[in-house]
Amino acid sequence: MDLYIYYRVRSVQTQALQDKLGAVQAMLQARFGIAGKLKRRPGEQDGLQTWMEVYEHLPSGREGDFSHTLEQALAEAGIPALLEGPRHVERFEDVAPCA
Repeated sequence: MDLYIYYRVRSVQTQALQDKLGAVQAMLQARFGIAGKLKRRPGEQDGLQTWMEVYEHLPSGREGDFSHTLEQALAEAGIPALLEGPRHVERFEDVAPCA
């Protein structure tokens, strides 16, 4: 299972967001062995940028633990206050090859 989480952030908040997310992702990697990626859409609109966190290959059966730990760490770091609007979480799984 892979998680793709996107949201909008004011350009003036991007450095604070990047610093806080870096700490959260380091904790997640230490605890779950999953290295998160951070991406952003090129450019901005009305002073807002679109950012995305990517977490790939979540261990089977531990996706719930990972998601709970992620949300708790984000809240403790004060990240929701830096965002404009909600975080959108998308889950994708690998497609098994046809035999």
